[in-house]
Amino acid sequence: MKSDGELSALTQGANSVLGSPLRMLTGTLIYELAVFIVSTCGFLFAGWPMGDASYMVLLTIFSVGYGEIRPVDTTFLRLWTSGTIILGCTGMIVMTGALVQVFTLFQFRRLLGLDRMMTEIDKLEGHVIICGYGRIGVQLAKALTEAKRPFMILERDVAKAEDAKAQGFLCMVGEATHEETLKVAGIARATVLASVLPDDAANVFITLSARNLNPKIEIIARGEAPTTENKLFHAGADKVVMPTHIGAERIVEMILYPVTGSLLGEDGEMASVRRNLHDLGLDLEVVEALPGGALTGETVGEAERRGNGAFFVVQVDRSSGQSIEHPGEDVTIEAGDRIMLVVRGSRLSAGAVFSAAKAPVRHGRTFVS
Repeated sequence: MKSDGELSALTQGANSVLGSPLRMLTGTLIYELAVFIVSTCGFLFAGWPMGDASYMVLLTIFSVGYGEIRPVDTTFLRLWTSGTIILGCTGMIVMTGALVQVFTLFQFRRLLGLDRMMTEIDKLEGHVIICGYGRIGVQLAKALTEAKRPFMILERDVAKAEDAKAQGFLCMVGEATHEETLKVAGIARATVLASVLPDDAANVFITLSARNLNPKIEIIARGEAPTTENKLFHAGADKVVMPTHIGAERIVEMILYPVTGSLLGEDGEMASVRRNLHDLGLDLEVVEALPGGALTGETVGEAERRGNGAFFVVQVDRSSGQSIEHPGEDVTIEAGDRIMLVVRGSRLSAGAVFSAAKAPVRHGRTFVS
């Protein structure tokens, strides 16, 4: 087996040499076109019709030998035909050689690319196999690259596979539903397989095949239809991701916690704290107490009681600029306050407590808001 350095040198050499046959082929085509035009003009000058002249030149250049269209009975015609034979046939010989070289070198470069790819796949150990380079596959590849986690992509579409390779990702063209393809991808050495095709049936089949080939591998599968989730679990998936469900849930979270993104952001110390809490099964969110909100005017203790353990308040930022860290249970929540919560359990139920409207208070037979 050749080393990566040797393979790289061979590939670069093939790429540099390939330019020469292509240039030669292009130049020869231009040359042959010029010979055809000039030679045809010569026969036209001798009084031949355009159709006879061009056909005669074509037969002469390609050395077909069907015979002369018209008698070549003058010195000019014989010299002109001889020149066409010499120049045209010589150009055809050169063009044929250039075509052979181009085809050969394209195959050579393709074989080198495949050899190098297989070498890199054979070196993978404890890697992730991504089945499908669609929208989710692209994001997965980028995230795993940032995390410096070894992975390879299986994609049946040649155009998408070429795009993945252009991005610098290790990608193999193949049908992930075939066991032989999974074996070549190193399924026995992989630790995680992510089947993220937009085809539920294919994801189920891939899950079955992967679980059969490697009982210890962690399988994360994508599902579109709600009825597919149980099928994927029965097929052997450890985790099932429903993009539609996640998208809808994320939109609801943005509605319930509109302030979180602007205050905590994606970078900085608070974002790091949020990630650490997430590892513990907790989330950090910020809600704003609205006028007429269910908890506006209530104490922190009452808010936590209504949350029934879904969250606890760690900070209250007043609209006046005052910030109360670790507020006591007797601190009153005022309209306009931004309240930082550590959420455990359902983020949706926690947000719903603050987004609800204040229930009207009954006085006798009437209700007062």
